[in-house]
Amino acid sequence: MVQKNTHIQVATAGEALIDLIGHADGRFEPCIGGAVYNLSRALARQSIETLYLNPLSRDRFGRLLAAGLEQDGVHLASPEPVVEVTSLAVVSVNAAGHPDYAFYRDGVADRATDASRLTRACEAAPALQIVCTGALALSPDDASTYLPWLAAQRQAGKTVVIDANLRPSVMPDLKRYRAHVLSTLQYADVIKVSDEDLDHLDLPGATALEKAQHLLGLCSAHLLALTLGGAGASLLTRHGEVFSARETAALVVLDTVGAGDCFLAGLVTTLLEAQLPADWGSAAVDRAQAHSLLHNAVASASLCVQRRGCVPPSRAEVRAHVAGGSIA
Repeated sequence: MVQKNTHIQVATAGEALIDLIGHADGRFEPCIGGAVYNLSRALARQSIETLYLNPLSRDRFGRLLAAGLEQDGVHLASPEPVVEVTSLAVVSVNAAGHPDYAFYRDGVADRATDASRLTRACEAAPALQIVCTGALALSPDDASTYLPWLAAQRQAGKTVVIDANLRPSVMPDLKRYRAHVLSTLQYADVIKVSDEDLDHLDLPGATALEKAQHLLGLCSAHLLALTLGGAGASLLTRHGEVFSARETAALVVLDTVGAGDCFLAGLVTTLLEAQLPADWGSAAVDRAQAHSLLHNAVASASLCVQRRGCVPPSRAEVRAHVAGGSIA
């Protein structure tokens, strides 16, 4: 029997894994991670009551992942560990601080679930407003797990947020992968995508903005957040408005691990604080509100990249950074 939780605001579904980060001397350092796992922690650190839906392993790495979530205040829909092993990602970081990943995902704990379990956990959270997924959950091999669950959440009136965080290096059939990502995005009210993701989707357009506009036209989402690395981010609405923001001064970037996840956490947190409806963006929107969304999201990412690894900021840190006026 699934235990009811009357405080949950956001439910997250997707990978939780160990990043084995390679160092110049040949050592590999194990760090808790995974895009959806990072997002869950980042939301909780910004004082959002968050429910992580996937199971975790009983192995040593699984215990580390569980401890990380619990320390940040994330609720576990499956508190009992499973026998499947923890997924691994071998990470190499280049001179610019950008990570490259190789994933080990067969027979792993976070995939040991199904659509009915995810749906039941969400039904047991009566205050739930937003569900989030993306990244490795966009694999075509996991369609039977996530697509029925997403359909159920749309039917239940939840706002669906999907991070089109593509991992083409682990998808053997790139054409099939692209088609499935685009199919999954049809369930989204809000899409987050990077300029690199748009290149992987092979969309028409001379610029990232043109490609993002094309993607929004292909989907039914009302809002699309486009991240552009050091060039900041843009917010595109179904109504056709475009808003942009970026840091006005250069940051000391240690690495970019988890930056996109923290960006999305800042966006979702502000959506909740403003109590914006799922169809916000279908008509003309308040300019100040749009910039508030962007500034909080950019600030969340900016604070992350100035720390080694994914160390999400608190809500107070994000507010202070926004108040500092460095984002325009």
